[in-house]
Amino acid sequence: MIQIYDSLSRQKEPLPEQKKLRLFVCGPTVYDYSHIGHARTYIFFDFFAKYLQSRGYEVNYLQNITNIDDKIIRRAAEENKDPLKLAAEFTDAYFNDMAVLGVDAVTHYAPATDFIPQIAAQTERLIEKGFAYKIDGDGWYFDIAKDPDYGKLSGRTVEQAEDSVSRIDESVSKRNKGDFALWKFSKPGEPSWNTRLGAGRPGWHIEDTAITEYYFGPGYDIHGGGADLKFPHHEAEMAQQISASGIKPEEFVKIWMHTGALLVDGKKMSKSLRNFITIRDFLKKYPPEILRLLVLKHHYRSPMDYTDGLAEEAKTNLQDIGMFVRKLKKMLNGIESRQLPMAPASDGSILDALEDDLNTPKAFADLYSFISSHQKDVWNLDAPVARTYAQTIEHFFELFSIALPNPQIPEKIEKMAEEMEQFRTNKQFAQSDALRKEIEGLGYMIENTPRGPFLWPK
Repeated sequence: MIQIYDSLSRQKEPLPEQKKLRLFVCGPTVYDYSHIGHARTYIFFDFFAKYLQSRGYEVNYLQNITNIDDKIIRRAAEENKDPLKLAAEFTDAYFNDMAVLGVDAVTHYAPATDFIPQIAAQTERLIEKGFAYKIDGDGWYFDIAKDPDYGKLSGRTVEQAEDSVSRIDESVSKRNKGDFALWKFSKPGEPSWNTRLGAGRPGWHIEDTAITEYYFGPGYDIHGGGADLKFPHHEAEMAQQISASGIKPEEFVKIWMHTGALLVDGKKMSKSLRNFITIRDFLKKYPPEILRLLVLKHHYRSPMDYTDGLAEEAKTNLQDIGMFVRKLKKMLNGIESRQLPMAPASDGSILDALEDDLNTPKAFADLYSFISSHQKDVWNLDAPVARTYAQTIEHFFELFSIALPNPQIPEKIEKMAEEMEQFRTNKQFAQSDALRKEIEGLGYMIENTPRGPFLWPK
C-alpha cells in the first residue's frame, strides 16, 4: 500500500483507493527563466505521476501557468514590453526546459488568462457569501477573519498571518493585514478584463481554485507544490474553495504534498548572492539526467543543498551504473534471451521504499548496495541472473525517466580491441600491450574479461 505524507493531517496517509487520481501542482509565474528550485518540484511530481501510472493508476495531472501577476507586470515595465507578450515568451521557455528535462507527465496546462470567466464567477460567489469585500480603487479582497479554518494547513493563526513578514497584497484599507486580493481593479498600462466585478485582473491565489474547480470540481485527490507556497498561497487556496463551496478542508484536497527547499552552497538562491542557477545555466554544464538524478536522490520533503561537487558525484555514479549494466549485457553475448530462464526478481526492497512516502533516497541506496555487492563477481554470474539484474536496473531508471549512459564505441576501437585480444590469446604480449596503450591514448579504458575485451570511454 502506498503511503504519502499529508501536510494537512501531518501524518502518512494511504493513497486514495480509486484508480483514477486527480493531481494538481502549482505551476510557474512566467516572468523569468525557471531555476533549479523549480526543476526540483516539477521533476519530482513528474516522477510521482509516472510512478502512479506504473502501479496501475490513471492520473489526471493538472498544472496552472500564472501568466498575469504583479511580478510579470513589473518585469515588463523594466523591459518596456507588453506583459502578456513577456509572459508568453517565458511560458515557451518553461515548456522548452521541461521538455529537455523529460518532464512530460502533465495532462493539462492551464494559463490563468484562459480562465477569467471562472475566476470572476468564483470571486462573485465569495462576495455573495460574505467572505469578500471591496476596496474602492483597489479591488476585491478575501476577509481571512471570516474563515474559522484559516491557518489549518500552515499552522498559522490569523494573528500570525498579520505579522509584517507575511503581509501580502499591500493596502492600507484592508480589514486584516493578511487579507489577499481576489480581483485587482484596472490600472493604466496593465492588462485588464471587463467583468461584473469591474475592469481588472485576477489576484494570484484565486486562479488556482478557479482552474481546479473547472477541471476537478470543488474537491480532488492530491495537491502538490513547493513548501514555500504553503503560506500564504496554499492557505489562501483552501480558504477560497471551502468558503465558496461550503466543504470541509479535508474534502477540498485529500492529500497535500510539499517539496522541500533547494539551497545552493548552503544558502537560499539569490541573484544578489550570485548563486542563482537557472535550468538553462545548469544544462550548459551537465546533461538533464544529472539534474533528475540529483533531485530524486533526495527525499522530496527534505531540503536539498546543491553544489557542483554533488553534480560531479552524480555524474560519476551514473557512469558507473551504466558501465555495470553494459557488463551484465556482455555476459549475454551470443545467447538468445528466449533461451534463458528468468532469475528471481530482485527489486522488492526498492519498491517497498517507494511505497513508504516515495523514499527515493532509500531506493537508490538499496540499488547502489545491490550493484556494489555484485561488481566484483559480475563475470561469474550465470546468464539468466545477469539478464535479470540488467532488467531490474534498467526498469528502475526507466521509472525515474533517467537515461543510463550507453556510449557507442567506434568500430575502429572495437577492431583494435579484437586485435589486442587475439595477440593476448597468442601470448604475443608486447603487441597486446602496445595496442592497449594506443586504445587508452584514444580515450578508452579496456578490461580483459571471460567474454572478451570490455571497452568504456574514460
